[in-house]
Amino acid sequence: MKYSTLFLQTLKEVPREAEVASHRLMIRAGMVKRLSAGIYSYLPYGLMALRKVEQIIREEMNAAGAQEVLLPAVQPAEIWRESGRWNHYGKELLRFIDRKGAEFALGPTHEEVITDLVRGMVRSYKDLPLNLYQIQTKFRDEIRPRFGLMRAREFIMKDAYSFDADDPAAEQSYTAMFRAYERIFERCGLSFKSVEADSGPIGGSFSHEFMVLADTGEDEILSCSACTYAANKEKAEIRRPPEGMREPAPEGTPQKVHTPGVRTVEEVCAFLSIAPEKLIKTLIYASDKGVIAALVRGDHEVNETKLRRVAGVETLELAEEALIEAKTGAPRGFAGPVGLEVPLFADAALISDGPFVTGANLEDHHLTGVWLSRDARVVGWEDLREARAGDSCPRCAGVLDVIRGIEVGHVFKLGTKYSEAMNAAYLDEEGDLKPLIMGCYGIGVGRVVAAAIEQHHDEDGIIFPVNIAPFAVLVQPLDIRDSAVMEVSLAIYAGLQQAGIDVLLDDRDLRPGVKFKDADLIGVPYRVTVGAKGLREGLVEIKERRSALLVKVPAADAVAFCQDKLKA
Repeated sequence: MKYSTLFLQTLKEVPREAEVASHRLMIRAGMVKRLSAGIYSYLPYGLMALRKVEQIIREEMNAAGAQEVLLPAVQPAEIWRESGRWNHYGKELLRFIDRKGAEFALGPTHEEVITDLVRGMVRSYKDLPLNLYQIQTKFRDEIRPRFGLMRAREFIMKDAYSFDADDPAAEQSYTAMFRAYERIFERCGLSFKSVEADSGPIGGSFSHEFMVLADTGEDEILSCSACTYAANKEKAEIRRPPEGMREPAPEGTPQKVHTPGVRTVEEVCAFLSIAPEKLIKTLIYASDKGVIAALVRGDHEVNETKLRRVAGVETLELAEEALIEAKTGAPRGFAGPVGLEVPLFADAALISDGPFVTGANLEDHHLTGVWLSRDARVVGWEDLREARAGDSCPRCAGVLDVIRGIEVGHVFKLGTKYSEAMNAAYLDEEGDLKPLIMGCYGIGVGRVVAAAIEQHHDEDGIIFPVNIAPFAVLVQPLDIRDSAVMEVSLAIYAGLQQAGIDVLLDDRDLRPGVKFKDADLIGVPYRVTVGAKGLREGLVEIKERRSALLVKVPAADAVAFCQDKLKA
């Protein structure tokens, strides 16, 4: 393609709304344009990169035995009610009513739709295994869209769904998709790590996220320094303290202390001259199964994903002030486990047992000398807190380090969560009706492009990995009015096209410095510069964007040189 006909306008200035490098560079390089908060138009240069990623995905999904479909973006409420998610998915599900009064949603994901499709067509074990995928637009009404395509409301996603007859077969499907994802991200030129993850609103028994490693990533990854264990912040486990650490509680009762206006961890610790680890925070939550309380040390934070799983609840949020007062008899900041008539879940770090300081369920008062085994009715001692650097690995004697990443893919073992709820079953060899065993596998296609830029850029612009670059080579004549320069440029351009290489010819009548700036900004992997001075020696310059290595080669060898570099 010729630059003069390409709908590409680069920007010198940094967009004010751009918070991360990928967002900033995708706008400056003319790849996307913002329409509304979290909603972007893909311009030709951005769409070319997106299509390259899609092609890699299709090739690997097809090679793994999946078949492509295209499902509706608009989904009726009744199938979401069948699965039980209509009321539990949250406000990210954009609901609306059509002219006939029927309720619908814009699809944030397609578990219900695919289950409805398959239950009407799969009858027998002979129809299994089955894996269907699509690449399609999704919409999630994010409360705070940010980082451009990283956290958009409308986005393009590849989602696949496997259907199997039993758990061993489902495990094979999961493994096949896991390996396909590794190949996809390797081919996209990404440095990534697979980590254990929580299944979230999708559900299921087990899942992995694929994280592109980047210092600017919004996700924290806890990775063991000694073994292969890695998990995202929501899932990361901490080795449980040995039960032998628990000391027997002495006889006695807690002592009430007047603590006027003292309610935060910092204030209580300063007032009573104690370390934060000797204070118990009591957090009151409202859930779909009633009010519960979580107990953690003053220097720890509750991991609500873990708490939701341990408590066996679907929805969970910190209680409002009125509910806290109704349950504890005191305002926020003075809740404590002693005498509290709600289910109490204690973090395993509290297994040392005491003595602790807690709220007294009385305004301006705390309790000292609290021993949980003696003074409170704890229903479970579990890993409830957020893991952090230096915590003990749950798999070995190592410790956890924190690295940052960008989630680009997620694979789930769904089991029978949707098939049982929606009566998606098959007849086995004995003629018995069995629920289908499902898996779910998603990739954020636009996120892959953004993550690649986040991982591969410098102060001058994007450095595209070859396999997802819109153009692999940029031919840049320095003076388009010089007939000899243009003759050689056009010959190299035509030769690259004939070799099947995506090539861009910068035929704009601009100063070389402007062209070089744009070339670095848009990140084409190889630039062939044709100038009158070099041609007097029969040479052209070829520069690799990643290394900035510049070599001079005979003009006649330029196409072959680029071919060899692109094959490497």
